Amino acid sequence: MPEYPLSEKSPDRLRTPSGLPFSAISLDAVLAGNLSMADLRVTSEALELQAHVADDAGRPQLAENLRRAAELVAVPEEEILQIYHALRPGRASRDELLALADWLESKYSATRSAALIREAAS
Repeated sequence: MPEYPLSEKSPDRLRTPSGLPFSAISLDAVLAGNLSMADLRVTSEALELQAHVADDAGRPQLAENLRRAAELVAVPEEEILQIYHALRPGRASRDELLALADWLESKYSATRSAALIREAAS
């Protein structure tokens, strides 16, 4: 795995959600007010790079999980919690889960995550 960890081996490929290079993240930058909490969040691009590393390491399930996570980066936390609660046993009916999958796919283009919810519904 020549590219892992990405922060050490490929830092030039990583950016913050606001577009700053990974190298701009430092305690000094935080103390100077040059970074916000949003800059410390993971990006879908970083998760996709990690998925490629997982694929290369022969870990397809991990790669798929990372790709689903990449889809969900744009989903607000409150909505992630609603999805989580709906997926808990006995919390949502089959039809509710199917509607949730359709909503997630149409609103956020999260096709992989929607497919997982449909699988849970069945």
